Amino acid sequence: MVRMAPALKGRRTPLTLTQAAVQRLKELQTNSAAEEQSKTLKIGIQGKGCSGNAYTLSWVAEPKKFDEKVTQDGVTVLIDSKALLTLIGTEMDWFEGKLASQFVFNNPNIKGACGCGESFLV
Repeated sequence: MVRMAPALKGRRTPLTLTQAAVQRLKELQTNSAAEEQSKTLKIGIQGKGCSGNAYTLSWVAEPKKFDEKVTQDGVTVLIDSKALLTLIGTEMDWFEGKLASQFVFNNPNIKGACGCGESFLV
């Protein structure tokens, strides 16, 4: 009798980007191509704020050993390995308003957030 290994379940995407976010990242990479050559946006989580956590965005030249690489519509984003479980299923969007323009994270894992929206609780 031959024993078959169980079928693997599909892996959930850690991060999806809206078309607005893809477009803005392409603009940022094009505008900074000369001085920020071969740099990639890296998303992380830092302990701070009223609710305990806040997103961090930084440009990096190379990923660290366990960083997760997400590529969508020609844009690559890295996720810090320490933030991966917190970000699974998150949608990254670009919001442009009269008073502010920023990346917004629609994270289904958040259990609470502070009033100003700068920090969150998982």
